Amino acid sequence: MTTTDTPNTTGPVWDWNAGHGPVTGALSATTGAFALAATGAATGMPPSWALAVGAAGAIGHTVSTLRERLSARTVALRASSWLLGAGWTTWAITTGPLTWSAIGSLAVLGVGIGTTARSTALYEDARELELIAFADRQVAAELSAERRTLAAEWVERIQRVCGVTVTVLAIEKWPTGTGFTIDAELPGATTYDQIAKDSAKLSADARLPHGCTVAATPGIHQGRVLIDVSTVNVLAGEIPYPSDCSPLSIHTGLPWGVRSDGREVSVFLREQCALVVGPTGSGKTNFVHTVLGGFARATDILTWVIDLNAGSAGLPWVRPAFDGDGKPDKETRPGIDWLASTPEEATLMLDAALRVGKHRKVVYQDLMAQADTDLLPVSAQIPQIMLVIDEGAEILASNDPKMRKLAAKILEVIRLMRAMGVRTVLTALGATGAVLGNLMIRREAKARVVLTGGEVEGMDLSRVFQGSRGLKPEQAPYKGAGFIGTPESAPGLFKGWRITPNQIADIVRATSSLHPRLDEPSAKAAGPDYARRWDTNRTAWMRTHTVTDERPTPAAEQRPARSGGLNLSALRDTPAPAALAGDEDALAARFMAQIDAEFGTVAEPGTDDQEEREPSRGLNLSAFRIEQQDSDARQAALAVLLAAGPDGTGASAIARALTEQHGTSRQTVVGWLKEWADDGTAVRLGTGTKTRYVHHTHAPTED
Repeated sequence: MTTTDTPNTTGPVWDWNAGHGPVTGALSATTGAFALAATGAATGMPPSWALAVGAAGAIGHTVSTLRERLSARTVALRASSWLLGAGWTTWAITTGPLTWSAIGSLAVLGVGIGTTARSTALYEDARELELIAFADRQVAAELSAERRTLAAEWVERIQRVCGVTVTVLAIEKWPTGTGFTIDAELPGATTYDQIAKDSAKLSADARLPHGCTVAATPGIHQGRVLIDVSTVNVLAGEIPYPSDCSPLSIHTGLPWGVRSDGREVSVFLREQCALVVGPTGSGKTNFVHTVLGGFARATDILTWVIDLNAGSAGLPWVRPAFDGDGKPDKETRPGIDWLASTPEEATLMLDAALRVGKHRKVVYQDLMAQADTDLLPVSAQIPQIMLVIDEGAEILASNDPKMRKLAAKILEVIRLMRAMGVRTVLTALGATGAVLGNLMIRREAKARVVLTGGEVEGMDLSRVFQGSRGLKPEQAPYKGAGFIGTPESAPGLFKGWRITPNQIADIVRATSSLHPRLDEPSAKAAGPDYARRWDTNRTAWMRTHTVTDERPTPAAEQRPARSGGLNLSALRDTPAPAALAGDEDALAARFMAQIDAEFGTVAEPGTDDQEEREPSRGLNLSAFRIEQQDSDARQAALAVLLAAGPDGTGASAIARALTEQHGTSRQTVVGWLKEWADDGTAVRLGTGTKTRYVHHTHAPTED
């Protein structure tokens, strides 16, 4: 019986679904027997019927009790209760249930049934616990037997391969089911590295699958060793980047992948720099994106990226914050705080980082004294600046004067800015002496990653993980797989996650509200170089994908003299847009653009464009046929815009309509729409992802 309070009634409420206990069971049996006896005596019921009912009840409960696998004591109690109750009822019908002897004997019978039921219930509980304990002991015995067999096997193997006799103290199976760890005691003055150096031999002797290794690491003290044995190769497959975008912190560690046992690898970078080594095709760029993904989720990290290869490492984290017209999206912040793709912009960034660090040393003296620390208390209000420098190790090893200036600034940041919360993540193409020869890098970059991707040349792991033995590039022949070592964990195999451009865009949008702002004293020290980092003139190169005309823009100073003539009638063959009719300057500009498109342009000396672009030789008259096709596609796009009516349409819908017949890209359509909006052919409505264009004939009018 339970008590409930409702708006209408209060008081005790019977739970009719509840089972009987010793008291209620005895009460139910005695009252039922008395009622049946009284009814039988009053109606002249034959007494033998009550006895038959009791016998049937005893048989039924005996069968159900045996099916439940209860004890013989419970079987006897239930059967005797039915039989005694049936016997009393038969006697009471014959002699009358309303006598003192009948009522007294029924009461004694009820008390006896209740007391016996209570004792039997306690016995059943104790018996059930004993059965459970017995099952647990049996399972434990089986596990212990398995572990003893495993321990004996590895003691013999280590003795045979390494010449060391160990005593196994415990074996722990990994929760992921991919291996186990052996905790063993070493004999005498033997150290753990005497086993670690033969880890490859132990793996071969145990006939482990490719990608599975044996790794020996220090135990709880110098006389103990932990031997990790992976039995399932988690490095071969592609592991998707986690969809979790919950907040992280520089203080609690940042996930960089998974170990061979399936556990996440966390890296702590408050005081440490990091070095990532990986040749072309090893998955290094993808790994850099996973690093940036962790930084984007951190509420106390601002990420600055230097990538002199056209900023490719940072662009996917910036472009989702720009709308279709290449303008900043007010609702989305970039996934990184600053991106430099040229030595000039990188110089501005490094100078700003140095000014920030030096200014913090002065303005936050009281804060550090209050916290009783010589390290700046990094938080969401005073975020740490993480400088990710793609192929930064190559910059440090370069002999180019411009790169040497950058290298000097990078080393100054690494050397001076640790306490003030400015750290670096450098990447390199190979683990060679030229890259790792700098003492500052070896000393400060204590979190180290090597992605092999099956590459052996230039992968001298002993240079990266000094003092670690048994690590070979052949152990990680898969893309995105390699070795990772931090001050908190010994070097070992790991696998980086696979992150896609769409995931990056989703992360940028999901973490936009998590990004901190640079604290006011630091922002003031960074100066206008930092404040204007997203100015149009400094980010125009990021938004070249929004330019509609895919031909180079006219630039008279870049046009080389060419031999040969032009077929000037080509301009007459190509219909000019209505917006250019009668505009001689516009027609001239368009004519010069056609010349540049036909003959190419010459890049400035020393730039990558000059080395990569081969100037065209002679005239390619098919260009004008291509232009005619573009004109036809443009007219078709205008027709789609007109057909959209007052509801308007967007660049993606128009591009889909033109793809089959004209093969026009969305970027080209975006450019056309921008031109039409500028010359009044179309009207732009909405902003950001809700932008649409309406033909001027259907444009809404203002009352």
